[in-house]
Amino acid sequence: MASQTQTPAANHATGRTDAPRPIPALGGLANALPPHVWFCVSAVFHYLGPAFAVLLFDQVGVLGMAWLRIATAALIFAPLTRPWRVFARADRAQRLLLLAFGACLAVMNCSFYLALDRLPISLVAAIEFVGTIGVALVGLRSPRNFAALAIAVIGTLLLIDVKWSSDPLGLFWAFLNGALFVGYIVVGHRIAQTGIGIAGLGAAMAVAFFIVLPIGFREALPAFSSPQLLVAAIGVGVCSSVIPYICDQLAMARLPRASFALMLSLLPLTATLIGIIVLRQVPSATDCIGIALVIVGVAFHKPALE
Repeated sequence: MASQTQTPAANHATGRTDAPRPIPALGGLANALPPHVWFCVSAVFHYLGPAFAVLLFDQVGVLGMAWLRIATAALIFAPLTRPWRVFARADRAQRLLLLAFGACLAVMNCSFYLALDRLPISLVAAIEFVGTIGVALVGLRSPRNFAALAIAVIGTLLLIDVKWSSDPLGLFWAFLNGALFVGYIVVGHRIAQTGIGIAGLGAAMAVAFFIVLPIGFREALPAFSSPQLLVAAIGVGVCSSVIPYICDQLAMARLPRASFALMLSLLPLTATLIGIIVLRQVPSATDCIGIALVIVGVAFHKPALE
């Protein structure tokens, strides 16, 4: 898999020399540490930022917090990645990829926060990864993947328990987030492989910003009258959408999808631990068994070859 500093193979094939280039400073950063380290950093912040966001829902609103998260990331990435230049230099296929990634980020973040407002973070995380295994099964119908999906589904059902009837709307948002998380991984890998890397992430985040602007801006207005609240919201945005997404791109560019998919098994455990520490969401014995089964299923499945 190509690194962030390599020229995309597609450009060699087409003879293009004006494709978007990665950020030079991040090219060296990508190779400074093993890709597994970048993934572990992402695994921590992937749920740490959203856990802090839950604490702000009462003051800002769910969609307001989602908008602040995306707006923070977009404003940080803009001067670093210059998304307008990325789109100007991209070919048609790359632009469509960036637009799709931006739309995925926008809707995924909103549905994720809407789910967290109603369900424990461990359950939302578990549902995210059932979809990942399901996609692997579609691409590679092997007994191993059938078994992995069955194990993860059983674990998720244990976590869901009575919530099928008590909070169907929360589960709808959680399953929508899970479907979009699959899209985030698939499209994110394609962007990482083109060599656009972090620059492409910045461009996609700009697209996400414009998509959520009419949805969450009104709810976010209280943050602008409270400096302390605004700083907290910006911190959530950095922890949620800047640090983990950059680390994901640095890891995706150097890890085969099979290795990346295996390491995803860490995330349900990370979500559970953060839920306990930050949100005081202590899982029951049944929940712990469910989480363990999801982790086993994610670790056991085999993604299809690209």
